[in-house]
Parts: sequence; structure tokens; C-alpha cells
Amino acid sequence: MSRSPAGPREKLIEAGVRLLEEQGPEALNARRLATEIGASTMAVYTHFGGMAGLYEALAREAFVRFGRHLRRVPDTDDPVNDLLVLGLSYREFAVASPHRYRMMFGIASPGNVLPSFGHDLTTEGTPTTMAEMNDAFALLPRQVRRAMDAGRIRRDDPIAVAGQFWSMIHGYVLLETIGVFGAEGRGVLHILGPHVINLLVGLGDEREAAELSAGRSLLAIEAARTVTPKPEPAPRRGRRPRPAR
Repeated sequence: MSRSPAGPREKLIEAGVRLLEEQGPEALNARRLATEIGASTMAVYTHFGGMAGLYEALAREAFVRFGRHLRRVPDTDDPVNDLLVLGLSYREFAVASPHRYRMMFGIASPGNVLPSFGHDLTTEGTPTTMAEMNDAFALLPRQVRRAMDAGRIRRDDPIAVAGQFWSMIHGYVLLETIGVFGAEGRGVLHILGPHVINLLVGLGDEREAAELSAGRSLLAIEAARTVTPKPEPAPRRGRRPRPAR
């Protein structure tokens, strides 16, 4: 079954995500976006009611992609490792496009027009009124529950514990994306790694077990980062080979 062609709304969202990732929020304006899809600026107002509506649509789309990225993390027989790999996958998504990440959380929306969508996680059980963001967040307490079921961390409110992990990784990522920990990822080893181990121990895990799980997750990420496909051999220059006789 063939997909129907994208309409102006979908094209505007796709163009907005691309410009945001490549050039930052300053590139997002009605004239530029309309030009990208070959339409008039009226298309932005027809389909989104204005730029504020478009910014919200971009944030929702970014969270959909964020959740899709996080769902690539598989379950293994070490739920603490899976929890940490989820955090590293979170970081990977943010580092790939800091502009997109900061806009998702309303930190760098153009003109600060992105509507407020947060509410109290500690009483509501979800972090926002935005379903797309809540769907992505739900992956975190799920992994927390697995770690609790395995006896690695003590029984507690999984939402509150998930909030602790989220606060840790979100704070680290924001600092890293503005260059506080350099551009080579050394902060993961020297800052984030020890931080997460200390949090796990505070939650009841044995330090040796926490270090082992953290080591596995860091090695898995490092392997994925350093393994690249071998390039095809370049054609040799010079005389043509003689034909076989």
C-alpha cells in the first residue's frame, strides 16, 4: 500500500525540524519555512494558527522521534545496564542536535513562544500535558521497575526514582551541549559515570554491581561509536591489468 503524499502541514513540520537541527531556532520563521516548501506564509497560519502553533507541532514531532530513538534500547538480563544504556541513548539524541533538544524543553524556543506544558510529576505521575513527551518518559520508570524487580535497587515510588535519573541525565546533557565537559565525551567517563554509580548505590545497589553494569553500558556505547564500516578499496591507478590468456 503506497503512502499518500505529504500535505502542506507535514511538509512544514519536516522543513521546520530540518532547519532546527541544521541551523537552530533562529532559522525558524514563517517566510523561511514557507519558502522551503514552495508556499506562501499564509500556509503557516492556515495549518497552525501562527508560529506558536508550529513551534508546538515541532516539539511534539521531536518527542515522537525521541521516543522512537529510546525504544531501540533492548532488554537484557541486566536491567540496571539497560537503565543506564537508556540514559546514554537519551544523551546521544541530545548531542546529535542540541538545538532540537533545547527547543523540546522550551529552553531555546524562538521568542519564547512555546507554550508551557509541564505539570507536577510528583502528583500527576507524568511530567507534562503533552502525550508525546509522556510516552517517551514512560520508558524510564519501566526500566526502574525492572531494576527493582531484580532486587538491584530498593522498592520505592518508581516515578520518583525515574525523576531522579531524569534530573541527573538532563542536567548533565544541558551542560555538555554548551561545552562544559568538552567535545570529546570525556565527561561521560569522568562525570556522568561516577554520578550514576553513586545514585545507584544510594538507591541500594552494591557498588561493585553498579560499577559492573555501568562499565557494560559505557563499553556498549563506545563500541557503537568507534565501529565504522570498512571503506571499499580504492581502485588502483596505473597500467590496466593484462587480460587473462
